[in-house]
Amino acid sequence: MPAYLDSILAAHRAAAAADTRDVEAAVEQAERGGATRSFADAIAAASTRYGMAVISEIKRRSPSKGDLDPDLDPATVAVEYEAGGAACLSVLTDQQFFGGLPDDLRAARAACSLPVLRKDFTVSALDVCDARAMGADAVLLIAAALTDQELSSFLQLAVRCSLAALVEVHDETELRRALDAGAALVGVNQRDLRTFEVDRQRALSLGAAIPAGVLAVAESGIRDVGDVARLAEAGFQAVLVGETLVRSADRRAAVAELLGVRL
Repeated sequence: MPAYLDSILAAHRAAAAADTRDVEAAVEQAERGGATRSFADAIAAASTRYGMAVISEIKRRSPSKGDLDPDLDPATVAVEYEAGGAACLSVLTDQQFFGGLPDDLRAARAACSLPVLRKDFTVSALDVCDARAMGADAVLLIAAALTDQELSSFLQLAVRCSLAALVEVHDETELRRALDAGAALVGVNQRDLRTFEVDRQRALSLGAAIPAGVLAVAESGIRDVGDVARLAEAGFQAVLVGETLVRSADRRAAVAELLGVRL
C-alpha cells in the first residue's frame, strides 16, 4: 500500500527546513492577533443541544480518492454547513496533496460565525504561527507525525497563540502520548494515514480510554446518523466529517441528517 503519511511529511519537513523566518518574531506577531472563536465551547454547546457536535470539513481532494470537488467555493460551503447545524469547520490548507489553500480558510471563516480548524500537517513552530496568522481558531497536531518534544512544545505554543489544538491519535500508545503532553482535545482518526484505509471500530475501541474532561472527536469513515449515534454512545462529543459532506448534493441537509435534525 502507498505510504501516504511518509510522503506528505517528507514534503512538509523539507519546506519547514527551508523556512528561514525568525520564530520568535512570528510568535510575537501571532500573540498579537485578534480574538479567536472558542472551538471547545462550540463543541460543548452543540453536544448539549444535539447530543453530538459536527465539525464539517472543506477539502477539494484526497490523495487516495482524488478530486472530491476541486472547484468548490469555501465561503459558500461554510454558509451551507453552518445552516445545517455544524458546530465548527475544518479547512484543508495543504495544496500539494489536498488542493487546499490558506485563502480557503480565510474565506470560509469570513463567511460564517463558526470556529475554524486549520487542517494541515503541522511540523514546525512556524506552522502553528501561520495557522494563527491565516485566521484559524484551532490547529491540528498529529501524534504520529511528531516527536514527544514537538507535541508538547507545539501544544504550549498553541496556548500562547490563543489557539485550540486538536491532537490526532490512532491507537492507545498515541493516545497516552497525547494525554501526557497535556492535550485537552483529542481526535481519534479511523483512517490509517499510511495506507488511508478506514477502520470504523477504531474510535469505538479507543473511546473508553479517553478520560472525562478531555473532549473526544471521532474522525473519518462517518457516513450517517447511525454512525454518529454509535460514537456518541462510545463517549465522543464530536465527529469530524469530510468526504460524506463534501460529496453531498445538499450539504446543509447532509449536516442536519447527521444530527438527526429535520430542516
